[in-house]
Amino acid sequence: QVQLVESGGGVVQPGGSLRLSCTVSGRTVSTNSMAWFRQSSGKAREFVGASHWITGYLYSSEISGAVRGRFTISRDNAGNIMRLQMTPLKPEDTAIYYCAVWLRGDYVSDSSYDRWGPGTQVIVSS
Repeated sequence: QVQLVESGGGVVQPGGSLRLSCTVSGRTVSTNSMAWFRQSSGKAREFVGASHWITGYLYSSEISGAVRGRFTISRDNAGNIMRLQMTPLKPEDTAIYYCAVWLRGDYVSDSSYDRWGPGTQVIVSS
């Protein structure tokens, strides 16, 4: 049974930085696509970006237009830790951030993922 745990959230001022981590245990997901989503209060869960296995230890990433240029995604060589570097942060980035393992379908749709972490809270406020 694969389990995901997010970490690294917190409170930060606008313009600041955070690095979130998603650690996978239970089985390797090194060849699986994984993604970050976020959900703000009262809103639907939003696709942030995804990491796709290419070959060996190589991964590609895609980032949503809402955060492109500010957020980057990376995977460790074993593929079981995915990170989200966020800078500079804006108040509208305030949300619970989730990582997930892709099963099938459209990468930007949360219904395409079958394993989720519990989330980590990010608050951007002065």
